[in-house]
Amino acid sequence: MTNDTVIEEPTQELLEREGDIAADYIEGLLDIADLDGDLTLDVKHGRAYVSVEDESDSLRVLSAPETVQALQELTRIAVQNQTGQFSRLILDVAGSRDTRRRQLEKLVDHAVEKLDDGASQASLPAMSSYERKLVHDIVAEKGLVSESYGDGVERHTVIRRR
Repeated sequence: MTNDTVIEEPTQELLEREGDIAADYIEGLLDIADLDGDLTLDVKHGRAYVSVEDESDSLRVLSAPETVQALQELTRIAVQNQTGQFSRLILDVAGSRDTRRRQLEKLVDHAVEKLDDGASQASLPAMSSYERKLVHDIVAEKGLVSESYGDGVERHTVIRRR
């Protein structure tokens, strides 16, 4: 007897519901903080995406990567409390995800310089699973190989040539 756990992909309907619940939660937080924001909901790659934008730059205070990560975790918990299902939703505040991707691209470029200088591999700092996924995508686009090592908050990515 095997102990393989089959993880079912969430349905489009569940992901849309997650987005709606998350949007309500984020709107409540914005109201408490007296901040304005326009929310956009989307479903892609098997995840609900919630983006919060504002023309006045008032959301800048919430767009630091650590803050967005914390807000995302709180929002996931709020969604899970209502759906009874683990949520993998992605939260973007004031373009924070694009900003973080650019930062990760620079980090990967620096690691590639180490490889160009003769290093056999280059380790990146520990980061979230979402950030590691972005790094793996960036590394693959550059024709290199990456693997994640470590556990929990110490999990990090190592880059090497093929």
